[in-house]
Amino acid sequence: MIETKQLFAWQPPAHPELQAELHAHVAEAAFPCVGAKAALAKGTLEVLACRSLDSAWDDVRIHERLLHFAHAYRDDPKLFRSLAVVFEGPGELDETTFERHLWTRVQSLSDKDVWRGQPYDDSVSPDPDSPHFSLSFGGEAFFVVGLHPQASRPARRFAYPTMVFNLHDQFEILRAQGKYEGMREKIMVRDEALAGSRNPMLARHGESSEARQYSGRAVDGAWQCPFHYKGDAANDG
Repeated sequence: MIETKQLFAWQPPAHPELQAELHAHVAEAAFPCVGAKAALAKGTLEVLACRSLDSAWDDVRIHERLLHFAHAYRDDPKLFRSLAVVFEGPGELDETTFERHLWTRVQSLSDKDVWRGQPYDDSVSPDPDSPHFSLSFGGEAFFVVGLHPQASRPARRFAYPTMVFNLHDQFEILRAQGKYEGMREKIMVRDEALAGSRNPMLARHGESSEARQYSGRAVDGAWQCPFHYKGDAANDG
């Protein structure tokens, strides 16, 4: 019998283990994001375990999951749904390096969305300098929250590099219901209790670009977002 060699020694990370760790982190009393806690309570905080933030290895899997997530939301638009992509590593990234890798993954995922002919959500802008900017996958706008071990803000610290994708439409529903400001203030109060100060990067959609908030690093006015949308929507209007 001819022996076959294993081409790839790496195996996908254990999904239940990483999911349990993230769920336990969100469930901690001090964790400030009440939206994430609500998603956890409702069983709608989904987790996708991936290899490495600095690798394109899982980008096709991530994009496929985002498409399913967007389509499922349109079929059943309930509040408080999040998709957390948890990477095994690298674990020793400083804030600037984490930010660079996060935007590399974002660019790759967006390029795949364009390649697959997905429309950009016309309720938001693809221009990262616009105060109305959001990402779009599968025709739905998304806001990203980055977590990693070396984050300066305690609310952004987690044992693994993580990208949490939140649906922009959910914020608009909360605004329409008159609940957004109260929820936002509650999160900020809890974050202040945890960190000793309010997050200076937080801003309302429409006031400044949300791109500045994704990585969790405090950036100044000279910061330039590295993202460039490559689809037709970038040239509209």
